[in-house]
Order: sequence, then C-alpha cells, then structure tokens
Amino acid sequence: MLFHNGAIFDGNALLPAEWALLVDGDRIAALGPLAGFEGYAGPRTDISGQTLLPGLIDCHAHLTLSGDLDGFGGALTRFSRAGLTLRALENAQACLRGGITALRDCGGVDHVEIAVRDACNSGRLLGPTLRVAGRCICMTGGTNAAVARVADGPTDIVKAVREQVHAGCDCIKLMATGGVLSPGTDVDDAQYTQAELEAGVAEARRFGKPVATHAIGAAGILNAARAGVDSIEHGVFLTDESLREMLARQVFLVPTLAAITHICANLDQGFSAEVVAKANKVALASRRSVRRYHEAGGRIAMGADTGTPFNPHGSNARELQYLVEAGMAAVDALQSATANAADLLRLPTRGRLKDGFMADLLLVDGDPTRDISRVAERSHHRGVFKGGVGVPQRLPQA
Repeated sequence: MLFHNGAIFDGNALLPAEWALLVDGDRIAALGPLAGFEGYAGPRTDISGQTLLPGLIDCHAHLTLSGDLDGFGGALTRFSRAGLTLRALENAQACLRGGITALRDCGGVDHVEIAVRDACNSGRLLGPTLRVAGRCICMTGGTNAAVARVADGPTDIVKAVREQVHAGCDCIKLMATGGVLSPGTDVDDAQYTQAELEAGVAEARRFGKPVATHAIGAAGILNAARAGVDSIEHGVFLTDESLREMLARQVFLVPTLAAITHICANLDQGFSAEVVAKANKVALASRRSVRRYHEAGGRIAMGADTGTPFNPHGSNARELQYLVEAGMAAVDALQSATANAADLLRLPTRGRLKDGFMADLLLVDGDPTRDISRVAERSHHRGVFKGGVGVPQRLPQA
C-alpha cells in the first residue's frame, strides 16, 4: 500500500511536501519523494488533507484497571484472576483502537498481564506491542501495597527484582514515594532510601532490565535519579538539584498528566478527603515540572497512567493535549509519544517512520504539528494500522 498526497510526520518532524510511504507486509518498505514511486503499480491510499505518523506509544498504563474509582482494590475484590486477564486484554485492545500501537504496563496484578503480553506480541490476538513491569515493588505499607511485591531493605529488594525477572517481566517498577490514591501515604515521603533504590537498579541492570520509578515528592525524585533509574514516573515536585541529576543521567520524565487532570475534574465523585487534599496539592505542580524539564532539555516520554480513575483505556492520546497545555510545542509532544517513547521502551523498530521499521501507523485529519487535538481527540483519527493491517474500530458481528 502506498500512502501519498498527504503530510508525513516521521517521529521527529514533518517530512518535506510530496513525500510518500510504501508498506509491504508488516514493514515500511520505502519512504521518500513521490516521484520515486512512479513505477509502483500496487494499491494506493490518497491521504490528502491528512497526516500519517507512527502509532502512538503509552509508556505508563495499567491494563488491569479500567478507570474505576476503587482502582486496584476493586480489581482484587471484584474479579477472579481469569476475569482480570480478560479485562486486561479488552483494555489493551481499546488502547490499540485509540491509536496506541505499543504500551508499557507499569504495574499489574499477580502477573496476569504477562499472558496478555505474550498473546498480543506473538500475534495470536490483536493488540498493541506490550512491555510489562509485573508487580511493582514497594516498602511495607507503601504505595500500591495491595498489589505490590512488598520488600524492605536492599537484600529483599534484590530478591523482589529477581522474582519479577523470573516471572518474565520486561522492566522493573520501584515505588520511591507516597501516592495520591494510596491511603495513608504522603506524596512527599521518600519511601525507599537511595541505597535501597540503588540495590534494585543494580540487580535490574544485571539482567538487562530498565527501571521505572514512581516518584512524586522532591526527596524521592532525587533518590531515584541518583540511583540511576531510566525513568521518573510523575516527577511532580522537581527541585533544581533533582533537575540537574536527571539531566546529567539523561533520565526520562513520564509526566502522566492525564491521571491528575481527570481526578481533579471528578473530585466530587466519591474520593476521600485525603485524596482530594493530595490531588489539589499535586495538580498545579505537575504541569510546572513538565515545563521546567522540557525547557531544560530533558527527555519526556508520553505516559497517561491509563486505567486510573476516570482515565479509561482508548483515551490515552489525550495526554498529548495536556502536555501542550503544560508548555510543550505540539511537535515535541508528538515526539514524546513516538521516537522518545520507543527509546524508553527499547523498541528499536517502532516510534519512527523509516525503511525497514514496523508499519505501526496512525492516520489523522489535518496537521497535528499545528493542532495537537488532531491526535489527542479520537474523533480526528482516520485509521490505525498494526503491522500494516488496519485495526477495526468495532469487533465483527458473530
């Protein structure tokens, strides 16, 4: 299939006018000026008035959650493990229909998401390319303790990392601070010491696994950056010191603005007084941290914390709107969800449009480099392609 007559964003920038992209099987066969395809006699798709770009990548999702108020608590009490597995698959497929052709599950329940990953990545079932962190690792009484592997001290953390590796996880998730939705935790508390985080990072490195770290408060962010993590998830209360440490180590920031935005928009829907207080504290600072890190030259990767309350799967791309509202240019926001995200998730043939790369594509109306809503809002999407195959927006009728 030859896509021609429209605009092409390659993961870094808009390509020159009158370029075309040829898909052969599941790969991009060629990309270049339309004149170079004069001898091509196969099928063509005229994308006049539209923009073709890499499929989006969400670096922070929770497939076992579905936007419910009770979060992991409800997942544990209302679903069997078989039910959670089906729920995770449904959520993964909803993300794909929303233009997300790859994502990282940043903490699941009892490794049920691993089965979903294997089914999607092998092609047995339709879904995005998945990376999974398995059970997040937290201290006793720490953030997401209900579903986490609780570990205290460097020795136990090393064992917890090994357990995730043994289970087949792609990366490790460490919980460095309290969380907005975790009762009895303060977002400013550094739950793990730098030494504990260093032990977890070192063990993950032995097995070639990247490390994502939940870190909201200033002390926890600094501990995580100094420990050498690959990404700071949330990263709300950046200080000058933590900013310098993150930049020096080229740590990715995954802001997850959608999570706090949707919580704050629904504070009257039954959240506890504790959550309301923490959410209001985090809301403004979260956007300031994005602007500061971006302006300082830091690397930002899109992650929507999809599955958190009122933040359903399939709407992941709305995170791009919030990044732009926080101060990023539309082109930079798009890069965070394509090239940058592919680098963070170690997806070497995705996130960019290049010869030989996977034909994971998103086609949208208009020019998203000028109007980010063209990607952020699904009403402007005109096609999602996974490995060169169009993704149906509805399941076929029996």
